[in-house]
Amino acid sequence: MAGAPRPEDRPISPHLSVWRWHATMASSILHRFSGIGLYGAAILFSFWLMAAAAGQETYAQIAPHFTTWYGQTVLYLIVAALAYHLANGIRHLVFDTGMGLTPTDADTSAWFAILFAIAAPIGLWALLSFGA
Repeated sequence: MAGAPRPEDRPISPHLSVWRWHATMASSILHRFSGIGLYGAAILFSFWLMAAAAGQETYAQIAPHFTTWYGQTVLYLIVAALAYHLANGIRHLVFDTGMGLTPTDADTSAWFAILFAIAAPIGLWALLSFGA
């Protein structure tokens, strides 16, 4: 085309620096990160199961790592990723019914999923520590 703009003159897609951050944007990004994290958690879980199946000596080398600060942090993050991915998945199932699609409802449900991911590991810890 004679009057078509050159590729370097065409507008590009807006980048993160153009958009104002909001809960639904963070929710989308967190959903991807939590999915990636859950893949890593599945690999760690399979190594843990292999160590348990290999015998008491092998498991004894792995078990102390769960009580260290970094082991507890990893366990917290795994439970948080699982809780967030679950809550956000349910959120999207509700969206598929046509409900909750207004910007206010979408922001509210995004915040709920984020806060649930923070609270669920704490609640699980309290339940396991103090019983029901």
